[in-house]
Amino acid sequence: MSLSGLVEISWYYGRQKEFVLAGGGTTSYKTDEHLWVKAAGVDLESIADDEFAMLDRKKLNEAGSKTYSSNIEQRKLQVMRILEDANLTPGLSPSVTAFIHNIINYSYVVELNPTLVNGVLCANDAEKVFETVFGAEAVFVSFMTPGDSLFKEVEQKILTFRQTKGHDPKIILLQNRGIIVSSDSVDEVHATYDQVLSGINANIKKPLPQEAANVSDLVTEIIPAIRMIASPEALKTVKIRNNALIDHFSVNRAVFNQVCKPFTPDHIVYCKPKYIYLDQVSDSTSVINQFQEAFKSFVADNGYLPKVVMIKGLGLLAIGDNSAETDTILDVFEDLLKIGWLSESFGGPHFLTEQQIMSVEEGVIKASQHKVVSGGRVENRTIIVTGAAQGFGEGIARELKKEGANIVIADLNSERGTATAQALNDFPGESKALFVKTDVSKSEDIERLVRETVKQFGAVDVFVSNAGILRAGGLEEMTPETFDLVTKINYNAYFYCVKVVSKVMKLQTRYKQDYMADVIQINSKSGLKGSKKNFAYAGGKFGGIGLTQSFALELAPDRIKVNSVCPGNFYDGPLWSDPEKGLFVQYLQAGKVPGAKTVEEVKQFYLNQTPIQRGCTVRDVVKGVMYLIDQEFETGQALPVTGGQIMLN
Repeated sequence: MSLSGLVEISWYYGRQKEFVLAGGGTTSYKTDEHLWVKAAGVDLESIADDEFAMLDRKKLNEAGSKTYSSNIEQRKLQVMRILEDANLTPGLSPSVTAFIHNIINYSYVVELNPTLVNGVLCANDAEKVFETVFGAEAVFVSFMTPGDSLFKEVEQKILTFRQTKGHDPKIILLQNRGIIVSSDSVDEVHATYDQVLSGINANIKKPLPQEAANVSDLVTEIIPAIRMIASPEALKTVKIRNNALIDHFSVNRAVFNQVCKPFTPDHIVYCKPKYIYLDQVSDSTSVINQFQEAFKSFVADNGYLPKVVMIKGLGLLAIGDNSAETDTILDVFEDLLKIGWLSESFGGPHFLTEQQIMSVEEGVIKASQHKVVSGGRVENRTIIVTGAAQGFGEGIARELKKEGANIVIADLNSERGTATAQALNDFPGESKALFVKTDVSKSEDIERLVRETVKQFGAVDVFVSNAGILRAGGLEEMTPETFDLVTKINYNAYFYCVKVVSKVMKLQTRYKQDYMADVIQINSKSGLKGSKKNFAYAGGKFGGIGLTQSFALELAPDRIKVNSVCPGNFYDGPLWSDPEKGLFVQYLQAGKVPGAKTVEEVKQFYLNQTPIQRGCTVRDVVKGVMYLIDQEFETGQALPVTGGQIMLN
């Protein structure tokens, strides 16, 4: 049968953060014999019809008549066995809330956790006002942790409503959790949710602030240090966000205390139940010192690392195992702030109790024990690659992203840079890619690049200076203007970049003793050997190796390694093969290859110079880059990747 209606309604709500966070929510459709319910681990926003678990309703119905053990763990096992026995789709695991979806008589069931709804359900007067706000077709269920007890309570509420009114409730409200809307038609589900939101909006006394707010430029002086302090073992990713709502709750400790506890299980799952607040913000050192002390106390008191830090006047900080997690933490904690704000219209905040928090935490700990963590060679490192919108730089960025790095694409080409970032973000994995339009010949652009990188990822672990240009020509053809342009991009810009990025790297190494940062210049074989009628390019590259060696000597005490990779000819990219501006064309026109009359003859001339008869590839260079990152005993080196065309003496 077709599940198009179920897929449609799942996508509609799953793609709106105001209804669903962190891939949550559950939808289902049923006939007399079967129930199709969203499988665990699948997001509503992208679910396909073969990602709904199909269950035998006859077997599910047995859950209501079973006698269960008084032992909590044994009872959970009994319930899960019923669910497993009813499941007709091996490989898909339905949520335990499938029991609730099954006992509702309507065909479609849509269970969500909308922020606006939880603004009421997480308020002190929720039970008093629920019928006024949600209407007579709603029932209210007091908070219970997920499992058979919640199922039994919901079942009893439905049966009572059914006996009284002759039909099932269209709306089930789960205190400090969310809402379940049911109907025999998709259109009525939409209409009911619209009615619910209208009822809430009519009773809100103070609307949520919607204004944006800037993140201070001081982030580059603070966030990298916080990230390193918060990474006692594996490197974390840190991201900062600010807006009018965050600014309101960060103004002082008393105001932050109004939202310093979790409202829902999701807040515990993704943000933990305890958070750090920093208010000593007179300068960057004060913020760092306060966090250092707060972090030490937090871990000692709670036994886990913090995920949320609120900094007065600066913003909301998420500390995650990867970039995807920081995005989720920020979204979920901002949801907590919104609920706190909205709850004031309905009697003030109603947090989960300590006992309820402990119960949810036990489930989180057990689930985390089954996690399998595997990563690439640069997992969770943040790497800037200049000139990465296309060509060689794009290839380097792509390969490093596959190995788990967060990638920042710095390039002047906005269209290609944006497209490349989007393509990299389509790769599987938890790391992210970001494009920042950058002219590497301008220091202010580089400062903005580093600032945006720190805001997004909290650090710069590796800086790959790849941006460069080549203009071939002999002494007679080369103009001073062209020579200056080539030198500015290939030589001067390397200095501009290292000057800015090394400040952040020094801050990082200062606060983590077993950590080293890397600057890697993508140089050229032309930096190791002169190049006929190509002196502008070769001169800049020779100079680049001089900078690499000099920077390495200066930055070694700060545990910043500086090295160059010197690739051979990359024939497959536009630098060489562009039919109008490529080097094959330029070299033919400049007469660099004696006797050559065609582009193919020029190409063969260069292939003949390489013992390994092929051009250099992106993967060849990335292996060199990886080596330089991995090793801890080389700096100031120029690593040739030339297929033997250049052999060191």
